[in-house]
Amino acid sequence: MAPLEPWEKVFVDVEKFSATIHGQQTCISCHNGSASADMETAHTDMIAMPSQDSQKSCGTCHQKETAAYQVSLHNTQQGYWTALDKRSIPENHPALEEMFGNHCSTCHTSCGECHVAQPENVGGGLFSGHLFEKTPPMTRSCTACHGSRVGNEYMGKNEELPGDVHFREARMNCVQCHTAPDLHGENTACVTCHTKPEDAEMLAQQLDVSALPDGRLAAAHRYAGHQTPTCESCHPQVVENPQNPMHTQHGQNLSCQVCHSITYTSCDGCHTAVSEKSGKPYFETESTYFTFLIGKNTRKSALRPYDYTVVRHVPISPTSFEYYGENLLPNFDALPTWMYATPHNIQLKTPQNESCAACHGNPDLFLTADKVAEGEQAANQGVIMDTLPPPMQ
Repeated sequence: MAPLEPWEKVFVDVEKFSATIHGQQTCISCHNGSASADMETAHTDMIAMPSQDSQKSCGTCHQKETAAYQVSLHNTQQGYWTALDKRSIPENHPALEEMFGNHCSTCHTSCGECHVAQPENVGGGLFSGHLFEKTPPMTRSCTACHGSRVGNEYMGKNEELPGDVHFREARMNCVQCHTAPDLHGENTACVTCHTKPEDAEMLAQQLDVSALPDGRLAAAHRYAGHQTPTCESCHPQVVENPQNPMHTQHGQNLSCQVCHSITYTSCDGCHTAVSEKSGKPYFETESTYFTFLIGKNTRKSALRPYDYTVVRHVPISPTSFEYYGENLLPNFDALPTWMYATPHNIQLKTPQNESCAACHGNPDLFLTADKVAEGEQAANQGVIMDTLPPPMQ
């Protein structure tokens, strides 16, 4: 995504914007300031990004969405803290909070950074003269943040690797799968039916979510809760009338990506620090490389019943945050470094589904102990394949 010129970032198309429902409001109704012809007076106490306090600004008209968004992962970034808290101890929390504020908190996304302007962490700037976009522009919003892995895989930007069939053949936008209730954190799939007070605790345990006092459910990470959508949502024939015998044979013990993903990106330890020259925070990743590996499912549940899934190495190491203190991740082995993954590069035909023999008897496809770094063996015991599918006779 090319950066915008300074004038493009702030250009308001008054004619088009005034014709919209948002354009019928005055500037100060959202941005504060004063109605004055004098620029300095007009900008006094101005709020540049009103949706940072979404309930006060957007919530005036969009109560349901903004109430839900308070517990959305885009807002809370709880996925990071779920992992950090598991690997660390309470005494290290202040140091990790300082690190998080410097390096991670910029990934927080407000309503406006999906519907009005590009995210601030990629330079910001209005989409279309301040017009509000009901569907966020995919490359200027979604993949602007989720670009290095998801965006490149989905759109086929990795050399010699085709884009996801849903993009390549159907030109599907992200929100055709990741719908508004999902992105807003509404959790409607569960709480619509499970309305009793005791239901919240039951759901929290089964779906890996937190039950809030008001009955809402807050996801602990991006794989918490139901799969919405599942592949079967659009391909019901896989279950209802399976024409492919492999779907019958492996449908419950392999995630769909095991057979229908191709090579994707993995990363090794990300190290954070603050530059002595500029005083600005930065991070460095040890290495980035292409992989395709199958491992044991560490998120196995009634919602994800597979025995085996595609796994991706995440950019973490015991010394990732040592700039902020010693031994900040004393429980590093509490979580694997090879994680349950859902690469966005789906294909109908892949090297591993060409034939039974392409997978059975092929150790290259599986996360075995020899492929795991020596210092990460303990962390990944639940993921490493100790037995492989034997060659077909």
